Amino acid sequence: MTTTAHFSEAEPSPPPRPAPIRARLLPTDPAPRWLGWLGAVLVALFAGALRFVNIGQPDRIYFDETYYAKDAYGLQKFGYEHETLEEPVEADDLLAQGHQDIFTGAGDFVVHPPVGKWMIALGDWLWSLLPFGTSMTPEAWRFASVLAGVVSVLILVRLATRMTRSVLLGCTAGLILALDGLHFTLSRIAMVDIFLTLWILAGFTCLVIDRDRTRERLARLSEAGTDLVSVGWLGMRWWRLAAGLCFGLAVGTKWSALFFVAAFGLLTVAWDYGARSSVGQRRPFWRWLGIDAVPAFAQTVVVAGAVYLVSWSGWLFTRGGYNRDYADGMAPDWLPGFLGAPIEALWSLVDYHRRMMTFHTDLTSDHAYISAPWEWLVMRTPVMFHYNGQAVGCGTDDCVTSVVSIGTPVIWWGSLLALIVVFGWWVTFRDWRAGAVLLAVAAGWLPWFAYPDRPMFLFYALPLLPFLVLAIVLALGLVLGAGEGSPRFAPYTRALGGVVYGVVLLLIVACFAYFYPVLSAYPVDEGMWRERMWFDVWVYGSGGS
Repeated sequence: MTTTAHFSEAEPSPPPRPAPIRARLLPTDPAPRWLGWLGAVLVALFAGALRFVNIGQPDRIYFDETYYAKDAYGLQKFGYEHETLEEPVEADDLLAQGHQDIFTGAGDFVVHPPVGKWMIALGDWLWSLLPFGTSMTPEAWRFASVLAGVVSVLILVRLATRMTRSVLLGCTAGLILALDGLHFTLSRIAMVDIFLTLWILAGFTCLVIDRDRTRERLARLSEAGTDLVSVGWLGMRWWRLAAGLCFGLAVGTKWSALFFVAAFGLLTVAWDYGARSSVGQRRPFWRWLGIDAVPAFAQTVVVAGAVYLVSWSGWLFTRGGYNRDYADGMAPDWLPGFLGAPIEALWSLVDYHRRMMTFHTDLTSDHAYISAPWEWLVMRTPVMFHYNGQAVGCGTDDCVTSVVSIGTPVIWWGSLLALIVVFGWWVTFRDWRAGAVLLAVAAGWLPWFAYPDRPMFLFYALPLLPFLVLAIVLALGLVLGAGEGSPRFAPYTRALGGVVYGVVLLLIVACFAYFYPVLSAYPVDEGMWRERMWFDVWVYGSGGS
């Protein structure tokens, strides 16, 4: 018997077709798009409700409001920061009562640019327009900070939604930021760090939108039959110009924004190079350099510099500001007056900046709450903005109110693990989102290590926070999608990811609620207050008990 076996000869499988240009350049947007905006608005409203409740407490100037609130009113009245009454307590009382007769002397020497203080002044003016609003009250000088905190939450929701293409993760990012204690406290005080954070985040968001718009333009050109290998100019980059505007306002709030501007300027041109490479352009260096990199420098750095200079207009176009007359008479005689005066004003401004830099370079302090950069992410030394051990309203004789500017521990400590995950993700897959978040954290944190002798505080880390939140959200996204590569176990791994996601959010909500009384000047029994001060350094700072 002869047995014949029949074998079906397998045909060679065709090579995999390359993904369409659009799929390679841009992931699919979450649909419907209106849902993302609705989620962003709802999360922002939630953040606003948290921050507006009892915004007038403490009902006096506290911590660095004694500088920034008064400087803001000086800008309103004179166009430049003005000296106030020599006795600080008297000046604080007059300001809290709504009086404007606190000014004396002449222009005051200040060590930060004016944008943040102009925003405080704008908030005071907006508050005074409300039917119940009164200028120069605690609610008025904190109003802009609250608005900046709310808008930063809104922007982060939209940014995270765009980066992850997930409405759920976008809203999660905004919710986490809304429930962070450091962001909460700095959104309720007339200081400038919340404005610095807002403009840095807004500028980065503009660059991410520009990245998407550029890739969208390439995808449309491809779909129209254009050979992308030879594509040069990619059109006017309006969103990159908007980023330059935001960066100028950030630097005009605090010079530390320069670290972010340098990093993000390199990042946006790196994205352009990657886009050209991904569409098949070979060795696109010279085209990229002339068409992308050089204009990008003008659109970000040059525009930011122009905006920064404009931010000093109040000082430049008045005569009473500190050091304003330094260069009077120094212009050459052969220059016409209409040129000599501006040159003298700019030279005076240059000398003013030299004095500011000298102040920052030589600054020393024995403040109890000084915090080195290595301490920021673990929140070793938060700042006690306000403490009143003789408060009333808690039903006992030992009521305490406080504003401890400390981040929500679950968020900050959890971000350390998230950064490790994101770093591993970037090393393994070179994902652009992971790389952008890591670069932003490095830009806002590592440069401070170059100034070991300068007094620094935990709230200097606030601009890092949105990017730490993005790291957490990216890590949660990986957990939620863990089952995509293994269909057999997908239901179990996704369920586990959902549990992890839910537990993390519940811990954040519970942790913020637990610390809320010590963040918001809410009266509590001293024993309850002590329970929330987990370490002595949180109470006394590095200066001991």
